[in-house]
Amino acid sequence: MTLAQPEPGGLSPASGRYPRPSPTPQRGGLATTACMETLQVGYLHAVAAAAGCSLAQPFPDNGIDWHVSHAAPGHTVDDEVTIKVQLKCTYQTAPRPPGPTFAFTLDNDHLVKLARSPVAVHKILVVMLVPRDPDDWLRAGHDHLELRHCCYWTNLAGHPVTGRRRTTVRIPTTRIFDDRALREIMTRVGAGGRP
Repeated sequence: MTLAQPEPGGLSPASGRYPRPSPTPQRGGLATTACMETLQVGYLHAVAAAAGCSLAQPFPDNGIDWHVSHAAPGHTVDDEVTIKVQLKCTYQTAPRPPGPTFAFTLDNDHLVKLARSPVAVHKILVVMLVPRDPDDWLRAGHDHLELRHCCYWTNLAGHPVTGRRRTTVRIPTTRIFDDRALREIMTRVGAGGRP
């Protein structure tokens, strides 16, 4: 008895059961900015998971995207500490920005919320730089998952508003937002300090 081998990629279009696939699968119709938002949330989830943190999304969103919590026996202010995270994503800044900082512009309303000081729960801004072409955002293989390009973080507490409607802030390129950075942030906050 001979068994038919499956066609690579599923049933043959010649069978008439499925339409012939296009040479390149088409991207869905979701707006690029909505896809950018989804990508940065995926990055945050991966970093939080690797750092052993839990995530909560405030509802309704009042200018802060996520609450990130970290429980550790070494915390002195509480057994679990929380920070608030505002996510932003852009393709207008090239990857690996030269110099110690890159510019990012925020609406003044967002900046006022992020810059408030003192606060009971600290806030950070996380800015993700992505390639302009969504086809370059993700690479996966048997031994890796690569999200491109990178997230950077900063604490804007005390930052002044300088523009009429928008203010440009500087994001340090040394502050790559990864699991180690998040654990260090939580350790400082857990000791009663700032992020």
